Amino acid sequence: MIKGLKICGVSDPKTLDYILNHNFKPTMIGFITNFKKSKRFVEFEKLKDLINIDKKQVNFVSVLVNPDDLILEKIKDLCFDYYQLYDVNPQRTKEIKLKFNIKIITALTISSKDDVMKYKNYSEISDIILFDSKGYDKSESFDHSLLDDVPSELHKMIAGNIQINDISNLKFKDFIVDLSGALEDRNGKKDINKIDKLLNLFEKT
Repeated sequence: MIKGLKICGVSDPKTLDYILNHNFKPTMIGFITNFKKSKRFVEFEKLKDLINIDKKQVNFVSVLVNPDDLILEKIKDLCFDYYQLYDVNPQRTKEIKLKFNIKIITALTISSKDDVMKYKNYSEISDIILFDSKGYDKSESFDHSLLDDVPSELHKMIAGNIQINDISNLKFKDFIVDLSGALEDRNGKKDINKIDKLLNLFEKT
């Protein structure tokens, strides 16, 4: 059974309010915190106001690509439950976790079995291992069968161009599912109708 659901790349109050007040809330919501190339990036002042709300027991995730100390100091008092780290080595990951007393999602970008096996370097440090595509915010796919040998006891998440209709096919998998691009309209904005469809479908799995 799927362990949870994360909606990533939320950047406006209307969408966030809709998700948090839905009958079937996701496990997590992700916010792009320092990757300015992403169309989903949220500037710090806007982010601070955006997430200063009642989270309704949903975990808030700060998505960070190789973050420096400056951004980490700026966001340390915001109401994040996890930092999702891309391109951060194990030692630096450990430093961030200890210094900021925060749960860590280590994001590994996958194109081969060797990429998958890197989870072993983080399994003692990170709370969740995210297996994502090499596309970062471009919603590209990767071969999910590469994960077949990852142990079931590993707390893991999967991303990479997952579509709403894929949820029913993933219902026997033991990971958190992370969607972003599949929930957007042609202009790259989050689509309330698609989010509603996803949350209702997830509740039935």
